[in-house]
Amino acid sequence: MNDFPAPPAHALALSERLTDLIRKEIAAAGGTLPFSVYMERCLYTPGLGYYSAGSRKFGSAGDFITAPELSPLFGRCLAQTCSHVLEQLQGGDILEFGAGSGVLAVDVLGELERLGRLPGRYLILERSAELRERQQQRVTEQLPHLRERINWLEALPEPGFAGVLLANEVVDAMPAERFRWTGAGVEQFCVSCSDTGFDWQLQAAHDAGLIAAVQELAREYRLADGYSSEFNLSIIPWMESVADVIGRGLLLLCDYGYPRREYYHPQRNGGTLMCHYRHRAHDNPFLWPGLQDITTHVDFTAVANAGVAAGLDVAGYATQAGFLLDCGLDTLLLATGPVDSVDYVRAAQQAKQLTLPGEMGERFAFIGLAKGVDGPLPGFRMQDIRHRL
Repeated sequence: MNDFPAPPAHALALSERLTDLIRKEIAAAGGTLPFSVYMERCLYTPGLGYYSAGSRKFGSAGDFITAPELSPLFGRCLAQTCSHVLEQLQGGDILEFGAGSGVLAVDVLGELERLGRLPGRYLILERSAELRERQQQRVTEQLPHLRERINWLEALPEPGFAGVLLANEVVDAMPAERFRWTGAGVEQFCVSCSDTGFDWQLQAAHDAGLIAAVQELAREYRLADGYSSEFNLSIIPWMESVADVIGRGLLLLCDYGYPRREYYHPQRNGGTLMCHYRHRAHDNPFLWPGLQDITTHVDFTAVANAGVAAGLDVAGYATQAGFLLDCGLDTLLLATGPVDSVDYVRAAQQAKQLTLPGEMGERFAFIGLAKGVDGPLPGFRMQDIRHRL
């Protein structure tokens, strides 16, 4: 980690406070915490967690760049799908989960205004008070005339929601469990205290849901002894709660991940745990707790299964490249100006990063889960690879 830029003193002080809180919780729990609990504390502890403190997370000055931060073309493409659904429903709202810096909300609303298809409300469900303030500042500065349409929620709306729910890079930040298959049973990665901070400790798994899930994976994919990976137990209850509020509409989810057969491929035997700090990706979740992002890739098969079990229909599954191109990325790109202009060249480079296989094009994917919405939907007409799920 010698090439990692050292955090400033005030950031280290916050990390030390969070470390102390977690150490006390570990002691109170008898010496270990499940990794999912540790991940939850690192990301969401009020005032100290990664998404709750005041450090800059997104963009070139942060730790990673999301697709909306990279290019407004991303949000403008999503707006095409939103417009189609709102037209079909003859109105409705948009709800965005975890809106980050607010840039996606600005781009989607701006494009919907150009299309003459603004939602009744644009709702944002944001756990972080600090991010909520940044979002409010951005939309006030960039869309002052639409500010009254945008509302922030503390919880999901009441049942009967009609419209589109957007979840961009949300599921990867849900706390997940790490496991190891021994050939005879399931071990769970827990976190214990060490002289320098925290360390891994393997224990026999006790969660019945995790044990059953890993046993099924071991049978289906013939996992080798010692195979390690992650499993997100939060997807099912989260999907149930989301499906419960949808009267008619579309849940549109974008994230990095794989269908289950690829997620638990024999060669991916170390899992997908990934941390991000100042545009450096690594696998040490114990580095500076609260100052780095901690993620796991998304099992899109689990997402689809959870959606169907909760009463939703799979409306489509596509790579990010396939989705954006079907939503008219090339047309939107041409509209940025003459092909020899600075604006066009810049936008073209951004479009390549969004769609090339070696960039975001195939590492990220979209899945649509619908209730009372007819397809095919923009984004899934040109490419629909749900047979891989």
